[in-house]
Amino acid sequence: MLNNPDFIKRMDRILKFYDLSASTFADKIGVQRSSISHLLSGRNKPSLEFVMKVTASFPEVDLHWLIYGKGSFPHKPKNPTPPQTQITKPNLAEADKNPLSSSKEIDKIIIFYSDGSFKAYTEK
Repeated sequence: MLNNPDFIKRMDRILKFYDLSASTFADKIGVQRSSISHLLSGRNKPSLEFVMKVTASFPEVDLHWLIYGKGSFPHKPKNPTPPQTQITKPNLAEADKNPLSSSKEIDKIIIFYSDGSFKAYTEK
């Protein structure tokens, strides 16, 4: 069962962590402002839909932590080990089909990161 006073404490912690007012928080998760007020005052208990909106809007909020108080906040997702890429030498018989054939030189390499940033490397 959901312990309402403890849930309220966790909600307060989320609001402080993101430095949000209750009304701004309600706008961000797409609920009526009065519903946040009623939850924080203890008048109403959160619905499953409400809890899911919080976790969908704020990835650092772990569902298990929000409901049961177990785990940690902010939640740090486990980073899976990136797959190992094996680079092989091109087959010389297919050098004409290979874009990395010895007749071509690499001018620039650009690496794109998941946060939208990138790094460009050029030969100097």
